Amino acid sequence: MVMTDKVTATRAALVVNTGSRTGAKVFESARERLRALGIPLVEAFPLSDPGTLPATVVRVLDDGCDLLVLGGGDGTVSSVVDQLVDRPAVLGLLPMGTANDFARTLGIPGDVDAACETIARGKVVDVDLGVADDNYFVNVASLGLSVAVSHAVTPGLKRRLGALAYPVATLRAYRGYRPFRARLEFPGGDHDPIDVDEAMQVAVGNGRYYGGGNVMSPDAGIDDHALDVYAIARGRFRDHLSIVSSFRTGTFVHHELVTHMATREVVIRTDPPHPINIDGEVVTATPEVFRVVRNGLHVAVPQDSTAAQLDTPQP
Repeated sequence: MVMTDKVTATRAALVVNTGSRTGAKVFESARERLRALGIPLVEAFPLSDPGTLPATVVRVLDDGCDLLVLGGGDGTVSSVVDQLVDRPAVLGLLPMGTANDFARTLGIPGDVDAACETIARGKVVDVDLGVADDNYFVNVASLGLSVAVSHAVTPGLKRRLGALAYPVATLRAYRGYRPFRARLEFPGGDHDPIDVDEAMQVAVGNGRYYGGGNVMSPDAGIDDHALDVYAIARGRFRDHLSIVSSFRTGTFVHHELVTHMATREVVIRTDPPHPINIDGEVVTATPEVFRVVRNGLHVAVPQDSTAAQLDTPQP
């Protein structure tokens, strides 16, 4: 593919996580729509086992596909982003998950027909990625209460309560949660080290949205070449309710219990060590180094999207 701001492809593959919320339902219609729009679709894979996604993506890229049309949610994107880094292929996204925060950040429509139209008629941008060791992420890495909540949201709870499972799980996790000591260090020297003696949660965000529409900070973006880092300290329950109530705007970072900064690299140490959730999966633990990877992924977005631009055309 000749990299311009227009989506052009010679070989395209459709890979859909049919285990995502709407994946199985829309696979056939997406395949027909893409072909009708002139996308040179040479391969199509409906995958019911998410564990096969990375190997399938490697296969189609090795076969010379320069456009990967991926159907799924944020977890699907995160599971294959490691395979897309340093590849010339463009990602075309069909949002089929529950939160779709990566798509929300880039202005990619949730309607499958409109998302197909974006791939056929949109433009190519390059976006930043976050990385912890060799684990790349598009949205956010977090530790503390958020990990406890993810453990509390059991399949049974979701079956019984649906969307209410998340606030119920949060209350359950919060009541018994014990704060921890966290230290943030900045190898680039842009900030002095910060100690939070009684931290409840620490997060490192790459994009603008996470957690189903929460905003990392009012100025957060996915093309700003920086990570947004915040730490929430222990406080009164009503203080934390106030913080949660402003998650949707990102203004919680101004609360007196919240420490926030933007940086290109941060080292997080905790006492005791804590597991780290990266884009929905616990894959590492503290101490950990987080870095921003500038322009690490090429993505098809609508022509009117202003979230990112094309800085690094590739042959």
